[in-house]
Amino acid sequence: MALAQTAPAPIPGLQYWERRTSAGHLVTGWHSQPSGRPVVHFIHGNGYNSLVYLPLLERLAEDYDLFLSDVQGHGASEENGEFLGWNRTSELCEETWQAFAHLWEGQPHYAMGHSFGGIMSLLMMERDPALFDRAVLLDPIIFSRRMLWVMRIGTWLGLWQNNGFSKKTRQRRSEWPDRATALESLEGRGMFRGWTPEALRAYVNHALIEQDGQVVLRCPPEVEAAIFAGYPRGLWRAMRRLRTPSHVIHGESTYDFVRDSVAQWVTLNRNVSAETLPGGHCFMQQAPGTAAEKVRAALAAAQ
Repeated sequence: MALAQTAPAPIPGLQYWERRTSAGHLVTGWHSQPSGRPVVHFIHGNGYNSLVYLPLLERLAEDYDLFLSDVQGHGASEENGEFLGWNRTSELCEETWQAFAHLWEGQPHYAMGHSFGGIMSLLMMERDPALFDRAVLLDPIIFSRRMLWVMRIGTWLGLWQNNGFSKKTRQRRSEWPDRATALESLEGRGMFRGWTPEALRAYVNHALIEQDGQVVLRCPPEVEAAIFAGYPRGLWRAMRRLRTPSHVIHGESTYDFVRDSVAQWVTLNRNVSAETLPGGHCFMQQAPGTAAEKVRAALAAAQ
């Protein structure tokens, strides 16, 4: 079921924006008032939206301007039919950024993305090395070559659409009577294990929306599942060709395939470096202060 997307409530220090893409749907997000500082372009993970990461982003806003971009079906961006695919979505992210980048003309432009958003950033940079001066990718969901082969064959056979990631997503609880109940229900469970109280509140405040007397996920489970049912084409080719200096930070207990893929990437491309922080795939929600310090250090290397 598609949700009626309305502009979210104001966020201190951020301006709401919206733009209709060449694919026909409205995409939305937030940005700082341009202040003559470097700008960080951020794309969220699958099923989240940019404001879920406020504990990290508010810390970074002390030193950088922010441009937060929510993809199709996430945040207040329209779902507008079927998910358009990983590669097409990255093209629309690039198209959208190019429409706003002039606001920071003459200032450094940095890319940052978490999980799915890290892959969107990677594909954008590989297509156009001039888009960003440097990137920090937070636990990018880099599928192994073997996994991608399985995805290609499974898609051709019509089987990958019902893979484990997608099935689990469709079974996830998506509605609660109120935000307090949602907060209590999610605390310490599943992917939210280890999240700080401020990070979990950011999720409950911004990933849920009121509808018919209850609160439901802003990103419908079928949208999240559709993303998991696809995959980025040409991923490892893009990883080899990337020319933008990029630093990858991933959690110690992230997915095994992410950890192994990042290690391989560093040996394949001298423009890529990596480090590990305590925590899982959402380490930045478990320790946003530490994550912000590491992002600052990585970006400072470009200055």
